[in-house]
Amino acid sequence: MKAWHLTSRPQGLPTIDNFALRDLPDTPLDKDQLRVRNLWLSVDPYMRGRMNDAKSYAASFQLDQPMTGGAIGKVLESRMEGFAPGDLVLHMGGWREGGVIGLDMMPNKLPTALLDAGLPPQTFLHNMGLTGGTAWIGLLRVAAAKPGDTVFVSASAGAVGSAVVQIAKAREMTVIGSAGGAEKCAWVTELGADAAIDYKAAPVLPQLAAALERLGKPGIDVYFDNVGGEHLDAAFATANDFARFAICGMIDVYNDAKPQEMKYLIRTIPARIRMEGFIYTDQFIDCMEEFYADMSGLIASGAVTIRETVHEGIEAAPEAFLGLFSGENIGKMLVRV
Repeated sequence: MKAWHLTSRPQGLPTIDNFALRDLPDTPLDKDQLRVRNLWLSVDPYMRGRMNDAKSYAASFQLDQPMTGGAIGKVLESRMEGFAPGDLVLHMGGWREGGVIGLDMMPNKLPTALLDAGLPPQTFLHNMGLTGGTAWIGLLRVAAAKPGDTVFVSASAGAVGSAVVQIAKAREMTVIGSAGGAEKCAWVTELGADAAIDYKAAPVLPQLAAALERLGKPGIDVYFDNVGGEHLDAAFATANDFARFAICGMIDVYNDAKPQEMKYLIRTIPARIRMEGFIYTDQFIDCMEEFYADMSGLIASGAVTIRETVHEGIEAAPEAFLGLFSGENIGKMLVRV
């Protein structure tokens, strides 16, 4: 089986030259190991940070070693208690066709009851997995959003942002989403957002202020940040007193070392804004059962849906990943192996 390796550290936006597809050794199975064949791979913006040789919450990819990430695989052979051939597992041995994985890849068997109810396996790479969990935790736990709040969501046509929009609407909140282009904004509105602004068409702040005026809202109570930069500054400018900001990502600056210009950061003090960065894994174990129950119910009722942007074949993984930074995806970006 083949796996993508990082061969050099990107300077700015990665290119295909930073990666190489190489054969994995065919090794025998040891105790507490599985041999899997991957069906679906996830590519996510946080992986860009792992390509740097810098201390962060996730370990850096090592040069000339197989890369890792979320994947859904079928067990071919097992020497791990609780797993049998044929099981579908969520694990971190992504960026490859499959192979041998151990406990360090955090394999979890997909709930058979939900699969039997018709939930597609790849849902555990988006709404029932990392991105849906990130949206749920960030909105409801970190930002403590509640019915009646006005919520601003950047990258609202992405996997995390689209889940935030729908969870917020299911909790009777007013939602303004930002997305790039008319097609994405139309989809965000279809998801239930009360307003969608196109950041590619005009500056964010005047569009956000105009949307708030149309909706009869004095400002935002919650900002869910996936972008940083201009969007974050617009949120500072329009925040109500005691607004809560959940900082999930800043894809706008992942490939740019220049400092962000924050004209309205000073409003943090008079508006008493609370801003908190968060990592999905910090809280997920504590609320996993509650999240699974709530999100599966929202999906079953039709309150939460997703669009998938799918690339075919292991060879397409870098292309899919790079597409995240040019806005090629609507919903969740996936690779079908």
